[in-house]
Amino acid sequence: MDIRSISLITVLIFYSGQAISAESSANIALLSDYKFRGISQTDTSPAIQGGFDVAFDSGFYVGTWGSNVDFANSLELDIYAGFSGHVSESVSFDVGYLYYDYPGTTGNDDFAEVYASFSIEGFTLGGNYSDDYYNETGEAFYVYGDYEFEIAEGFSLALHYGFSDFDRRRSNAKPGEAVFLGGNADSYTDYNITLNKSFSGINFSLGYYDTDLNQTECGGSDSWCDGSFILSMAKDL
Repeated sequence: MDIRSISLITVLIFYSGQAISAESSANIALLSDYKFRGISQTDTSPAIQGGFDVAFDSGFYVGTWGSNVDFANSLELDIYAGFSGHVSESVSFDVGYLYYDYPGTTGNDDFAEVYASFSIEGFTLGGNYSDDYYNETGEAFYVYGDYEFEIAEGFSLALHYGFSDFDRRRSNAKPGEAVFLGGNADSYTDYNITLNKSFSGINFSLGYYDTDLNQTECGGSDSWCDGSFILSMAKDL
């Protein structure tokens, strides 16, 4: 049974056990570039993004999030469901299922992940797993650590480090099997450092994002995986 089948069972259980009491929220953001795990999804061009969430008193939640991209008919639409809560006043956790949908495409763009994380104060450690990653490139694991702290009144600094590991690369793929990014890398790291400031209800961020992938490993692109600064503005609705 793959994680897509498991997800259907999970969602059915989720909806059948929910209380009526729930709270909804929405958000919108503008970015100078959309990078996913260090790799540009908009060919280094701007993105507009938005999401909608419903959180239940029990800790369960469902939501959807979308962004323009530079492939797959120019749209990514994510759907997720999960459960979050607190172990203590300073320790929290989050587990769930996430489906990456690219509406209208006829290829193998869609894929799914399960995820889990825990947080202590400003530090978060988490991981994602897919049994068949983007473009049907086999199993993939992603582990990451985040840390955010205040550096001055109203300003915070966020640090991120992530590691991606893939089942297949060009040298070990069987005939006809796809490999991630078309290169020979079976793993890579991504990292960023971001300065955040809220002003008049808008959250401003300026960050530097980079990976250790070279041009060949990054699908032949000389810009998708290069280090760059990204400016974003986000607002809760």
